[in-house]
Amino acid sequence: MSVARHSTDSLPAPDRAKHWHGVIAEAYFPLQLTFRDAARFQGNLEMRNVGEVGLSRLRTEPVQYERQPRHITGATEEQYLITIPLRSPVEFRQLGREVRCDPGGFLLERGDEPYRFSYAAANDLCVLKVAKPLLAEKLRNPDRFCAIVFDGQSGLGGLFTTMAQQVEQITPDQGGTVLGRHLIELLALCLDRNSDSGPGAGSAVRAAHLRRAEDVIRRNLSHPDLSPGMVADTCGISKRYLHEVFADVNSTVAQFIREQRLIAARDLLQLPNPGPMSDVAYRFGFSDQAQFSRLFKAMFGQTPTSYRAQQSRASQLHS
Repeated sequence: MSVARHSTDSLPAPDRAKHWHGVIAEAYFPLQLTFRDAARFQGNLEMRNVGEVGLSRLRTEPVQYERQPRHITGATEEQYLITIPLRSPVEFRQLGREVRCDPGGFLLERGDEPYRFSYAAANDLCVLKVAKPLLAEKLRNPDRFCAIVFDGQSGLGGLFTTMAQQVEQITPDQGGTVLGRHLIELLALCLDRNSDSGPGAGSAVRAAHLRRAEDVIRRNLSHPDLSPGMVADTCGISKRYLHEVFADVNSTVAQFIREQRLIAARDLLQLPNPGPMSDVAYRFGFSDQAQFSRLFKAMFGQTPTSYRAQQSRASQLHS
């Protein structure tokens, strides 16, 4: 994992504000910055990619960041920022919600909606940048978790924030892809388990059944008998009720099983020596390799063979 470093330390005071606008746009996306004292502003930023997750450490004097409508027009990718303040509180406003996140917590910001983010004292922030489709693979409708403060000291939240900071301190020759995937999975688990907003599945009982069914499916992706009937039996509910629960979130059981198997197959192909493609297909319930290739391309935009070749080239470049 190569590290890019930016600092205002060697810049003349009149050049710092303009330079820092460019640094922030490169690290995250275009924002309007307002400095308490532009002439005395100091900032340091370290960035690295951990698999498909951007991880940065941002240390600056007080700043206000605004994501304005003009910044969003023409944006091609939807991104989330997950911010973990380590030194002083941050204030965040988006979608009509206004929250304060103290050290020990973290929050999620949507890059495709205007927002205002600020801190009134010098701060040290750990920030993750995650593409919306990546998080949406693990968590239904992640937008509902934005502008909510989550506990980053105990339970899954504590594990997530600790792992995010520890990853900064290691530079393995290989393994960044796996670490990035683990960070996303841990974040998704933490949001799902700790949000006060609820998953929006119609009722607490139905939401609990949905979550349990999804867990059963993810734990049994390699099981040859994985089916709606098996999931319903494991959850202790009728198959009809299971289908109703998935209909609440505009999905079907079979669709969710297929998508999760394809995601698991893709994740396996990111690892060194995943084995013959036929074995990968069979491992995740695809007895027909041609069908596996067709569905994989439909979901990810390329065949599993070309995807594996791409991952192999990327690994060689970073080794």
